[in-house]
Amino acid sequence: MKHVFARARQNGETNPWVIAMTVMLATFMEVLDTSVANVALPHIAGNLSAGVDESTWVLTSYLVSNAIVLPLTGWLSSVFGRKRFYMTCVVIFTASSFLCGMAPSLGLLVFFRILQGAGGGALQPVSQAILVESFPKEKQGMAMAVYGMGVVVAPIIGPTLGGWITDNYSWRWIFFINIPVGALSILMTTFLIFDPPYLIRKSLRGLRIDYIGLGLLSVGLGFLQVVLDKGEREDWFSSNFIVWCCFIAAAGLIGALLWELNRKDPVVDFRMLKERNFFLATVTMFMLGFVLYGSTVLLPLMLQTLIGYTAMLSGLVLSPGGLFTLLALPLVGRLTQKVEARWLVAIGLAITGFALLRMSKFDLDLDFWTAVRAWTFSRLGMAFLFIPINVMAFYFIPKEKMNNATGLINLARNIGGSVGIANVTTLLVRRAQVHQAILVAHLTPFDAPYRAAVQGAGQALMVQGSNPTLAHLQAQGLLYGNLLRQANMLAYVDAFWLLGVTFLAMIPFMFLMKSAKPHRAGPVAAH
Repeated sequence: MKHVFARARQNGETNPWVIAMTVMLATFMEVLDTSVANVALPHIAGNLSAGVDESTWVLTSYLVSNAIVLPLTGWLSSVFGRKRFYMTCVVIFTASSFLCGMAPSLGLLVFFRILQGAGGGALQPVSQAILVESFPKEKQGMAMAVYGMGVVVAPIIGPTLGGWITDNYSWRWIFFINIPVGALSILMTTFLIFDPPYLIRKSLRGLRIDYIGLGLLSVGLGFLQVVLDKGEREDWFSSNFIVWCCFIAAAGLIGALLWELNRKDPVVDFRMLKERNFFLATVTMFMLGFVLYGSTVLLPLMLQTLIGYTAMLSGLVLSPGGLFTLLALPLVGRLTQKVEARWLVAIGLAITGFALLRMSKFDLDLDFWTAVRAWTFSRLGMAFLFIPINVMAFYFIPKEKMNNATGLINLARNIGGSVGIANVTTLLVRRAQVHQAILVAHLTPFDAPYRAAVQGAGQALMVQGSNPTLAHLQAQGLLYGNLLRQANMLAYVDAFWLLGVTFLAMIPFMFLMKSAKPHRAGPVAAH
């Protein structure tokens, strides 16, 4: 094994592609864990004698602790040293994954998921910072392609993988699979990853702990995540619980922003958002999370509830999209060496936006291949977004601020994802009610098409043996059930339309970006 690591390191330098593989091992599993447990919730609830609504805290607890740690990554890396901090996070994530799989009750499972989210929260930004520093400027697009393979593809395959493991083995194995990957990641990180000199000097110097900023940010992000995850179930502002959570979240986040802007050594350096490209890239990444996670929830839900697909079949509709994204990411990484990143982002926004508008034309007669083509086209556009957005974000950021930058932009994507999911689930409920109210106005004895439909259905039921009175009532029930399906389908159409228009509306903002021309190839930077 030592000989393998020795070949990976020559002349004291580590091959950047080996670094990429090393840091993406645990990161891929961490991103996967944000979605892999979704389909297993009914099994978890049944096995642990809990209600399905209670079991949603398995997801919420992970997202809350994950969101709190994300923006603190740069500060924690400075205090403890990036390599030491990264390895500690992998250990916490791996150990808590084992504990999650062994949990005997829902309460303990939620507690272990909090630990897992805290350990996993730093893996994304730290691995991204290491990748950005390991590759020279002209090859950072390829570095982001490797990162994108984990961060973009993992949420797509997560529900399908989680469903397969749960159906064929047990929900506990969705956590146990992290253990060998985590162990391998720790081994490779030990021998292949090293802190750059500026981080070593900073960690030795030490920093004063900003308890107030840390507390305000943790409270604000934690309660914001609870609002986004529980808002629809609690009927939003009709619930006192949600109102108070919103108030605490707003107070915490506004207080943290004002406090941190006036600190010499802030926990999170919000002053970085003054750099125009980084600010616009962060906003664009927020919208990427909004549409990526929102659409990933919409399509399988529609296929299973309205079209009648099984979980596995709906997963097969999504799988080609993940495969094409995986294949397109390296191509886009190479394009960033020749084309300005902002033009690639504009292309990606246009492709995905028009694909989502195409999906807003779906109806109840949707066939398998039409769904596959539309979804795959939309995911192809996503490949043109993730890499160039990151290239734009870090183009003017100095290396010593890279940890802070990656923490902020990953937080933007995760919060965008939570807002997107909350938005589409609320939109589905509200728009279905609106369409139902419009359509039900036609279900009256005075409407000729309705009378004809009831009569035709009643006659068909009488042929099958129903008496005239019962057949009439059954025919009305059938038509009302069909109306509900149609109202729900129209709600999905509205949601796809909103996501598509949102992306198209983002295109003009790309022209506000400062020009970040591709670098010419130079010597490969070592880590």
